[in-house]
Amino acid sequence: MRFPISMGSGTTEHEILKYFDYDINVLSNSAFYQQRKKLLPDAFTHLLFQFNSHFPFEKYKGKYQLAACDGSEFNIARDPDDPDTFHPPSGKSTKGFNMIHTISLYDILNKRYLDCVIQPGRKKNEFRAICELTDRYSYGCTPIFIADRGFSSYNFYAHAMEKGIFFLVRAKDINVKRLLDLTELPDCLDEDVDIILTRTQSKKNRKHPELNEQYRYISSEVTFDYIEPKSTVEYPLHFRIVRFEVAENVYENIITNLPADEFPSDEIKYLYNLRWSIEISFRDLKHTIGTVYFHSKKVEYIEQEIWARLILFNFCAIITTHVVIEQKDTKYIYQINFAMAMKICHHFIRVRKAEPPPDVEALIGSYLLPIRSGRAYARQHKFRLPASFTYRVS
Repeated sequence: MRFPISMGSGTTEHEILKYFDYDINVLSNSAFYQQRKKLLPDAFTHLLFQFNSHFPFEKYKGKYQLAACDGSEFNIARDPDDPDTFHPPSGKSTKGFNMIHTISLYDILNKRYLDCVIQPGRKKNEFRAICELTDRYSYGCTPIFIADRGFSSYNFYAHAMEKGIFFLVRAKDINVKRLLDLTELPDCLDEDVDIILTRTQSKKNRKHPELNEQYRYISSEVTFDYIEPKSTVEYPLHFRIVRFEVAENVYENIITNLPADEFPSDEIKYLYNLRWSIEISFRDLKHTIGTVYFHSKKVEYIEQEIWARLILFNFCAIITTHVVIEQKDTKYIYQINFAMAMKICHHFIRVRKAEPPPDVEALIGSYLLPIRSGRAYARQHKFRLPASFTYRVS
């Protein structure tokens, strides 16, 4: 298991050679694949949880674990015979492409991945994924799930409340208007909302007719795990809706169950802004760690590699976050160059020779970057082909 975790972006043959110090008696590609086939599907998942549990988490206000949730896509080797991952020719690709989708849970303060759900690209369901992540959360902290508007659903809110998890989710204007029964939204808002979910539109079946304005109908086609289709069961929900300005004439809506006395609207805005760190982590996970360079065409092996890369990412993050930076009297405050730190840690985990390993902390501390606040860049949306198995240089 250590070998897949420490693999780089080279071909499988090259990675095997490097790992075994270019030994002439190195095992073959076939032998490697025969061995990895013996691993249970959840082996790396179990290892990620066990690894995380052995290192304490820094908490927000000494109490809360800030867990960002978001999805990311990985293009894999083209296989038109796999209907679950193959996307037919379109504006993105003239030949079609295969893709898998991941929904990850990321600890913002500790820069660690907590969990992940991997779905075939044609069957991605972020609503179901975040509910699954909620149900199996087991780190023993008091978490705050922070997510973008693609995860806003009654089902997730109910799962979180049943589990005792706080959430902070961005929502579309149209959804907030429906919740508040408004045609226009004010510029700023911080209001408690009580609703009653039901599967029936018949007012005769309502148990609280005096609260008619609180009822919200859920179609039988919409997933809500706590009310069966055609059932007359009612499910109450209570949460806050916070609306604030993020730029001139630009407003965002947040649905949360955080208490207003401890988390005023300005703090809600601050916490949601921290969510962006998961986007940065995806860049490091894909390109610095090298997750886009898969070493197999089979989806089950690709899933193994994704979990292995998450473990490697966490290994690098744990070491890096404990390196002390000596700040000097300069124009900028400096931070660790996380990309270089990951490369150093990656090399460290691969050292198998008898000689002493490098001074990892000193090396990491020598690569720093200035913190230049206020910078903003437009996101680049480009289609990327999967990395070829043959044409690799590292």
